[in-house]
Amino acid sequence: MWKLLRGRSREAESFKEQGNAYYAKKDYNEAYNYYTKAIDMCPKNASYYGNRAATLMMLGRFREALGDAQQSVRLDDSFVRGHLREGKCHLSLGNAMAACRSFQRALELDHKNAQAQQEFKNANAVIEYEKIAETDFEKRDFRKVVFCMDRALEFAPACHRFKILKAECLAMLGRYPEAQSVASDILRMDSTNADALYVRGLCLYYEDCIEKAVQFFVQALRMAPDHEKACVACRNAKALKAKKEDGNKAFKEGNYKLAYELYTEALGIDPNNIKTNAKLFCNRGTVNSKLRKLNDAIEDCTNAVKLDDTYIKAYLRRAQCYMDTEQYEEAVRDYEKVYQTEKTKEHKQLLKNAQLELKKSKRKDYYKILGVDKNASEDEIKKAYRKRALMHHPDRHSGASAEVQKEEEKKFKEVGEAFTILSDPKKKTRYDSGQDLDEEGMNMGDFDANNIFKAFFGGPGGFSFEASGPGNFFFQFG
Repeated sequence: MWKLLRGRSREAESFKEQGNAYYAKKDYNEAYNYYTKAIDMCPKNASYYGNRAATLMMLGRFREALGDAQQSVRLDDSFVRGHLREGKCHLSLGNAMAACRSFQRALELDHKNAQAQQEFKNANAVIEYEKIAETDFEKRDFRKVVFCMDRALEFAPACHRFKILKAECLAMLGRYPEAQSVASDILRMDSTNADALYVRGLCLYYEDCIEKAVQFFVQALRMAPDHEKACVACRNAKALKAKKEDGNKAFKEGNYKLAYELYTEALGIDPNNIKTNAKLFCNRGTVNSKLRKLNDAIEDCTNAVKLDDTYIKAYLRRAQCYMDTEQYEEAVRDYEKVYQTEKTKEHKQLLKNAQLELKKSKRKDYYKILGVDKNASEDEIKKAYRKRALMHHPDRHSGASAEVQKEEEKKFKEVGEAFTILSDPKKKTRYDSGQDLDEEGMNMGDFDANNIFKAFFGGPGGFSFEASGPGNFFFQFG
């Protein structure tokens, strides 16, 4: 019997030596096979488990390695390297407190062990990063959390918990591809990981793919029915989808008041969902424009582009509202932004139209001077001229102060100038199209308001202003 055991021991040592040789050549799979053969031959040898643990660590299989390291120190509590490997596995998996206990035990056995001293410091650093991250997550300082998790993952590369927290914060920061990548890596190793399924759903949710997001949240809850974050996110996603669809339905049916209320309610569901909220603000802006609440519409579209500065539809909607409120410089700015992003013929034409209206707005507004609409008829223009010309005629203000006389004379000339342009079809067409009126002999500098007035009222001697009381005058034909 003793000879048999001795023979098995020699064979086990031979397997271990072969395992060491493969380990040195970094052929860890073969090393693992030979260490396993050694363990099978001699299952009570602590060093064999220690060696296999080291091999599994090199293969990134830390959970299996942890089992071997723990078995090695159960067999021999004085096995320093076994305690070091156990601590390293705990740390790699993110259990820094357990790692500290293992490194402390190694230091009790060998207080000068430099590796144990350094690893103990590393484990404490991870504990500190966890504490900071927890505090910063509560403060919604997600960038700081990502920073802390990156540092912690340098020591704990196999910790799913740290990766999930990092991915969740990346999603909250709008860095969806990075967050998706982290979650997908975990799901490749563990397709049932509820936290990773939740993060995948969260990314889709924040990218306004709400229906797909709900599927992931439901899957996460199937794996972990008490997953609080997945439960809240699923509830919010379903509520957002329903409110938005109801708002769209009310809008299509022309019930703008109800649509406004539904979009407003939807905006109150989750302030963190930036892309969906940007669309909701834009939709509500469209409703406000239909209700002719143009300033409110502009404010909604502004909120939309604050949330998503690439949202072309919101810029276009706001630009149209700026056009409708004659804020042409702002409209040009928005159309320029749109055209720089999407150089289409339609966007180019919208920009040209806004630039033309801006140019026209910098000239005198003859319609405003006469107090008529831009679609006023010839008769309406004549009536408006008659009223304004009599109102501002210098003779009517002959008893006023020099300052008032000067101001009224200026207005009288502007009224005559406006009538000259708007009563002439050719000049009116050029004016309406934004062309320069000084071209083709239409120089307004040589124009005489008195001649226009006389021609309109029938020549000299055909009118006079007479007082009918203090400050009152009436027009009288001769």
